[in-house]
Amino acid sequence: MTDPADAVIGLYERHAARYVEDRSRVGWNERAWLDRFCGLLPAGGSVLDIGCGCGDPVARHLIDRGYAVDGVDSSATLIGRCRERFPLSTWRVADMRTLALGRVYDGLLAWDSLFHLNHDDQRAMFGVFARHAARGAVLMFTSGPSHGEALGSYHGEVLYHASLASAEYRALLNVQGFAVQAHVTEDPECGGHTIWLARRDPETAVP
Repeated sequence: MTDPADAVIGLYERHAARYVEDRSRVGWNERAWLDRFCGLLPAGGSVLDIGCGCGDPVARHLIDRGYAVDGVDSSATLIGRCRERFPLSTWRVADMRTLALGRVYDGLLAWDSLFHLNHDDQRAMFGVFARHAARGAVLMFTSGPSHGEALGSYHGEVLYHASLASAEYRALLNVQGFAVQAHVTEDPECGGHTIWLARRDPETAVP
């Protein structure tokens, strides 16, 4: 039997067209947090959107504000949509767990993507974040509210989610030189998302 965490990539590829439709219908509730993220970035800075989906509305908002956005996602179909919509940006089909782009960014975003990984893969991602983070880089990601696993559904298929405990996320961030700037659990103003906004110490050496 396939591990539900391993099935996430195939699920999003199979339902890519439906995901684009669903994303266009869902209320736009991430704006306030994206604006907080942008408020910590240099004007015109570079952003890596990890698990960018179809690029709309999140990457679009960043591009419209003048940021240089690179996006990665495991779904070739969704990346194709990004390339059609935003041809001046760089979009790659990639598994976030093995990401190695050989460059660093002013901002890193993992919105509604990190929490599809199992616990061990999430822990390993903080090293991936660090390898792509410039000095003073801003990192924002969403998680669950507490340690555990949850099986939701998407268009009739099981969709895996997992979260570490808040204390462990803080410890993982600290190891990589990130300090938490803001954290809200199940923010009612943002569709119940649990959000982390952190910034890397400008003195932390870039790997």
